[in-house]
Amino acid sequence: MANLPFPSKRAPIYQDIPDEKWNSWRWQLSNRLNSAEDFEKVLNLTDSERRALNTQNLFRVDITPYYASLMDPNDTEDPIRKQVVPRDDEITPFTGMMEDSLAEDRHSPVPGLVHRYPDRVLMLVTTQCASYCRYCTRSRIVGDPTATFSRSEFEMQIDYLKRTPQVRDVLLSGGDPLVLAPKLLEELLSRLREIPHIEIIRIGSRVPVFMPQRVDDELCNMLQKYHPLWMNIHVNHPNEISAELAQATDRLTRAGIPLGNQAVLLAGVNDCVHIQRRLVQDLVRIRVRPYYLYQCDLVEGAGHFRTPVAKGIEIIEGLRGHTSGYAVPTYVVDAPGGGGKIPLMPNYQVTMSDHKIVLRNYEGYITTYEEPIEYRPHDPKTCAYCQNKRVEPGQSGLSGLLDGEEMFIKPEGFDQLHNRGGGAHRLRADDAKWKPLGIGSGSKDEA
Repeated sequence: MANLPFPSKRAPIYQDIPDEKWNSWRWQLSNRLNSAEDFEKVLNLTDSERRALNTQNLFRVDITPYYASLMDPNDTEDPIRKQVVPRDDEITPFTGMMEDSLAEDRHSPVPGLVHRYPDRVLMLVTTQCASYCRYCTRSRIVGDPTATFSRSEFEMQIDYLKRTPQVRDVLLSGGDPLVLAPKLLEELLSRLREIPHIEIIRIGSRVPVFMPQRVDDELCNMLQKYHPLWMNIHVNHPNEISAELAQATDRLTRAGIPLGNQAVLLAGVNDCVHIQRRLVQDLVRIRVRPYYLYQCDLVEGAGHFRTPVAKGIEIIEGLRGHTSGYAVPTYVVDAPGGGGKIPLMPNYQVTMSDHKIVLRNYEGYITTYEEPIEYRPHDPKTCAYCQNKRVEPGQSGLSGLLDGEEMFIKPEGFDQLHNRGGGAHRLRADDAKWKPLGIGSGSKDEA
């Protein structure tokens, strides 16, 4: 890996910690900061931060020494600090606040498994993280040390996947899958790989950002046994890109794992096109492709992080054309109520007629594109893909038709969970037969 100009920091209180301990992810987990007394050893706390840290029943606080060291101890507006150190803004409610803003519980056929899209599922495997973001979408369940997933719940998830052949893509999330015990994480990956119709496994993790020490050779050697495996990490600000994170992403990419980034648009943290441009360019330098820029969800305690949607569109406008297209993420709103991700972007189409489209570019240059006079589309009647027939790898056209075999086979109970009529994929909320199961409900046995 070429020398990259990213810093490596260690707060003064940790200067005498031996490298062997500092570089141990187990030491990082065991020495997280979670009280006002802990933070006062690293930061000059504000009254707002001190009040929040001493308030009962707020979302869990735990921050690794490594991540705390990235903060400026004297800058109360430090963008890393604002993401993880609570302020009394969290106590203020706001209009539109929702406990389960993405309606994940209502899309869960079994505890911990969210099946919102036809061919992919979200598999929640833990409620624990290395550190806790103050805007966490799943704060209703994440962070509770008593709310873990039992062995029986994992078996229910695996069983559902085995009998749901249209699922080809499984995303492991939580909590953070990389804080699982190494043997349990590998067991989950191996069990998923045994299911023939699961083509892709993805991991969503902020561990490389909060605790890059976890991304060691042992982890990478294990992960690369279960390809094709993809990973999205979560970097919100260029100050989070350190020498340690660059080393972690280098190890992951050398293990053959494609990396993407999911950032959340946060007021006072990264709601600036110049910050976002620097962020996406630095991500590409460490071989991480910007994937999504999320509008902040309507979750309790996160009202002060929310921005107008227009701000996100403005940022995308300031990226498109001003930096490599490879570095421009898709700006999305994850629809409240469970509608999934809705992409938003600036309007580059000025007008259109039956023969011409008028377009503008990022500089405001106006051009026209002439539509074809004659257009001969492919024939859906002879297309294997349009006929909902399975086309095996390496086959095409009519040779790929498998007579009588449906592309999508509904699992038992799928109609109760979704209404797919008319091409839509909607929850049938009025279906009395469907009774949602709470994520993490049932036994609290250790998984």
